[in-house]
Amino acid sequence: MDGILPLFKPKGMTSHDCVFKLRKMLKIKKIGHTGTLDPDVNGVLPICIGKATKVAEYITEAGKTYEGEVTIGYSTTTEDASGDIVEQMPGIKTFTREEILQVLHSFRGEIVQTPPMYSAVKVNGKRLYEYARLGIEVERPSRKVTIYSIELLDERNIFEGETVTFRFRVSCSKGTYIRTLAVMIGEKLGFPAHMSDLIRIQSAGFTLADSLTFEQIQTMIDNETISEALFPVEAALSHLPKYQLDDKVAEKVKNGAVLSTPKQLEKLDGPVVFETKTGIALAIYKLHPLKKGFMKPEKVLRNE
Repeated sequence: MDGILPLFKPKGMTSHDCVFKLRKMLKIKKIGHTGTLDPDVNGVLPICIGKATKVAEYITEAGKTYEGEVTIGYSTTTEDASGDIVEQMPGIKTFTREEILQVLHSFRGEIVQTPPMYSAVKVNGKRLYEYARLGIEVERPSRKVTIYSIELLDERNIFEGETVTFRFRVSCSKGTYIRTLAVMIGEKLGFPAHMSDLIRIQSAGFTLADSLTFEQIQTMIDNETISEALFPVEAALSHLPKYQLDDKVAEKVKNGAVLSTPKQLEKLDGPVVFETKTGIALAIYKLHPLKKGFMKPEKVLRNE
């Protein structure tokens, strides 16, 4: 069994928990997820099965889209609703729609984030959440991420209350912490804040509409129709540039040959999918780091 199974990850499970459960359900060992989703977050988690595990990293590297909820009024240790309250500012808060829109739009483009202490980022060989559980605060490396779009999902013109909550949709690059973004939104509005809810609605080319629950997957296993739910590896590479090959070059690509760089690919820095004229992905190539004017395979997907 080979392919990509878009899972609707439920709250309360880690991404690793999901992989472990699917291995038992499908009776297959070669399974991997495509990017950690926090236990409190549900939504799209593409699972790579069999030979499709070769393309897991390209789904992980692709952009994601989330619908989140930020609550203004208090912050937490984990930056989400599961943590203990760190700072609280009582009293009625009032914001206009224009104020909130201005703050949201200010995050478009490249921003710098510092990962939360309760996260899987490694520092000196240990994950940050391990330090956090011991009550140890360590210096965290900041990272640049990109917010492609962000919009308000609320029709109100005035936002008022002891706490103020509103939903937003954000499309972003790999490595973006939406929890931290919620805190940053609060800071720009002048108040402590946290992320009170989050769902991932898209990962690479996979959406909620594509995703199956564990219950649906079990039904398909029982009915022996689970193979119908699998997407081919090409679906995981839809966001990457493509280059079509003639039959002669295709055979060289299947064997992992170093090739002269096609003129139209000379300025591309990232990976390129080399495919047949019928759209079958054969390999992923990048510019050769040592031989100028040549490309080398990063991953050969099909050699038959």
